[in-house]
Order: sequence, then structure tokens, then C-alpha cells
Amino acid sequence: MLFINTRPQDRAEELSHALRLAHIDVVDLPLLELLPQAWSEDLSALYRQLPDAQVIVVVSPTAVQIGMAYLKQSGITLNQLQHIQWIAVGDRTAQALAQYGITAEVPKVETSEGMLQLPVLQTLDSGQCLAFWRGEGGRMFMMDQLKQQGMRILNFVLYERRCPVFTQQDLANIFSLLEKQKQYAMVVSSEAGWLNWIQLMQHQKHLIAKGHYLVLGERLYQVVSNYKKNQATCFNITRLTDLKTDSILQKLVVVQGNT
Repeated sequence: MLFINTRPQDRAEELSHALRLAHIDVVDLPLLELLPQAWSEDLSALYRQLPDAQVIVVVSPTAVQIGMAYLKQSGITLNQLQHIQWIAVGDRTAQALAQYGITAEVPKVETSEGMLQLPVLQTLDSGQCLAFWRGEGGRMFMMDQLKQQGMRILNFVLYERRCPVFTQQDLANIFSLLEKQKQYAMVVSSEAGWLNWIQLMQHQKHLIAKGHYLVLGERLYQVVSNYKKNQATCFNITRLTDLKTDSILQKLVVVQGNT
């Protein structure tokens, strides 16, 4: 079975390598690329407020990289943030923070819903301050939930997410490849990535129907399921709790066994 690795380029290599070692054909087709937002007065003002926060939620290794670079530019030091509890969306993000001597809590399920279940967020009082280091359009559900609980949110939009130009340019080759497949598998790790996929495939819905989609978390599972229902199409969906290479490989073994 063909596997389409849709992870951003800098996060795709380990998974693609492991799958090829397991004799699974892989095509790298990133659906998102992450581009830093330029330093601005708005970001400068947010960084000046960062010592007021009780919690910082960091959503990706890219958010760590850009967030720390701008922290240095702002003149705020990590010593000024020693009282803060850090939350990382997954192990890779936690590892990136560890390079700065920061120990972060990681949810069991690497989603907004998973993070909302962490004890540190369950015990916050109304009016307390949380910062989000994130990309444009990401984690809106989580921020909205916390705002409804009366939390003050510092919203650091550190990068924008867009569909890579080279992915759009390679579509003819992808269409040709998928036409030859009885079925293919693909990880869906964000709603933005899924929306890019159905936009790219808007005139090739028969190819969407050939997919077996490994979907991260319950909310994204519902998004993909709703598309399936609304479009009256038929494809398989499997839920993931994390994006670890071993987890994806285990699911693919099951998927292959069922085809």
C-alpha cells in the first residue's frame, strides 16, 4: 500500500525512513509549510506581558524555535519566566523545549482536547493568564474554551501556515500515481492540512475516496467524518492518539492486513 506523508518537510524524514524500512512505499507530499511572522510592535507588546503568564502552551517545534528567537529579541530572559508552567502539544515539542532547560507537560492525546485535560489547566482560576505560542489559525478551539472559563489569553501568532507551492506544482504526478492505486493511506494531523488536501483534490473526489485516513484526535476525526457524510462519499478513517512513528506504523500494519 502507498503511504502519503503529509507532514511538513522538517518533520517528515523520520517517519518516511521508518516506513521504507518496513517495505511500505512512501511519497512525501507536505500539505503545510510554516513561515515565520515578521517581528512587529504587536509581538513586542505581547512579550512584555509574558512574565504575567502562569502557563505557556507551545504547539510545535517551529513555535519553540521562533518563540525563543523572538524572546531573545524582546529582551525578556528565561530567568524572568521561571514561575511559568510550560505545556507542549507533543514529545517533539517537549524535546525542543528541553534544549532550553525547560521541562514541559505533554498530554496523553496530542490534541487541543488532550491538553485541556492536563491537571495544570484544570486547576487554573478565572482571570489567570495563559500564553499561546502558535501558528496562524491553529488551536482556536482550545483558546476559545479557556476564554469561556474566564482566562486571559496572550495570543502569540509566530508563523503562518500555507500549502507549499511545490506540492501544488506536483499535483499532476500525484494524480497519476493515485489513479494506479486500489487504496492509499495518509495521516491527517491538522484541520488546516485536511482543508488543503480537499482543496487540492476538489476535482478528483474519486481519488479522495481511495484514501484510508489516519486522523489525529477526536475533533479532527469528526471533521473528516462530517466531510465524508456531507459529500456522500465512502472511505475509511482510523483515529490516532499521537504522531509517534511507532504508532503510525502499527496502524498501517493493521490497515494493510485489512486490504
